[in-house]
Amino acid sequence: MIHEPRDIAFSKHKFRARVMTETPTKSDMVAKPKTMEEFRERLVGERHLFTSRMLDAGAWVLENQRVVALETLSVMAKKSQLNPSIFVRLAKAMGFDGFTEMQKIFRAPLHNAYPESLSERISHSQGDELVQDPSDLAAVGQSFCRANTASLAHLGSRLAELPLSEAATLILESRTVHVIGLDRSFPVASYLSYALRRAGCQAIQISGTGSTPEDQIKVMQPGDLLISISFPPYARSTIDATHQALAAGLPVLAITDTPISPITQDAVVVLTVDDAELHGFRSLTAVMSLVQTLAIGLAYRRSGTGELDLDLINA
Repeated sequence: MIHEPRDIAFSKHKFRARVMTETPTKSDMVAKPKTMEEFRERLVGERHLFTSRMLDAGAWVLENQRVVALETLSVMAKKSQLNPSIFVRLAKAMGFDGFTEMQKIFRAPLHNAYPESLSERISHSQGDELVQDPSDLAAVGQSFCRANTASLAHLGSRLAELPLSEAATLILESRTVHVIGLDRSFPVASYLSYALRRAGCQAIQISGTGSTPEDQIKVMQPGDLLISISFPPYARSTIDATHQALAAGLPVLAITDTPISPITQDAVVVLTVDDAELHGFRSLTAVMSLVQTLAIGLAYRRSGTGELDLDLINA
């Protein structure tokens, strides 16, 4: 029986996991998910049962649920840059007869299809914000603001479900917090490093300036924590640095878009957040609000122990 190579695109470090075949036998099959949440739980909780390309497809499906619900396989393949057959194989591995049957669980929550006449869409967690005239910058900006508002509302509705308290405890118990976020995540990492220091935590931003991220990870000591921040397209240096820290036995707190992001493997705590996106331009509104919430929570904890005067933070 031929197995797909475990050359996971997320990292050059191979995960030590059992690889399932491209076409599972009846004995491999389990009850198919009935909802999108069950789909997510299966993909995250049993990720070792899926090939690397299936995980790629699964992550894309979870981030683009309305596209999956309303578009064809060819459109999905073009948008995701994945082969259409991988979505079919993912559906069968999930227990469905094929992609069309899997698509039904994504269509079920929708009440309105996309209007066909509109030219551009800003994707976010609550559905697409439609842009009538992309040449009108004011209109594009207004649409992006509405998309950001929806992303913030989505984050607000999920904050109680996120392990924020665990993340705060992990940071407070660490000797030094190292923060890495490159490319589009760089502003988030930069602000979080600054805010942590203002909240009285020893924090260092890993930027790759003056030396490589690999060299900066090497100076981490037992008791240190790495906060890894990455969103699609995931920065290779961030992925490699995260796996390097894990290989050294250091704990990782991951801030990313999906539980099966390449930086979540073996992370102690994972915080997920969804931001609006237009043609690869991803908003930072929701993720900045998330890290601000974390920093403010840390400041309150330290002020409660008398270690910090909130009025003097000025962050």
